[in-house]
Amino acid sequence: MTAHPEPDLVAADSAELRRLLDVRTARVDGQLALLAQRSAQYERDADDLHARVTRLESTRWPLPSAAALTGLAALVVAVWQALGR
Repeated sequence: MTAHPEPDLVAADSAELRRLLDVRTARVDGQLALLAQRSAQYERDADDLHARVTRLESTRWPLPSAAALTGLAALVVAVWQALGR
């Protein structure tokens, strides 16, 4: 008769649980690293987009000022034509 084989089973089960825990922990760590990398990439993309929008806004035409100048020029031309005839 053998002396209690149960301690070997407990040790084997404990080792298996420890291995599974290590595998799951490594998997979670990998997923967290991937999420952190994606977050950093999204932040860089947002910063680049913000810079592009700022550049576009600074180079756009000031439409209200152009409209006022056009109106003033039309008024000057109208007055000139009225006085010239």
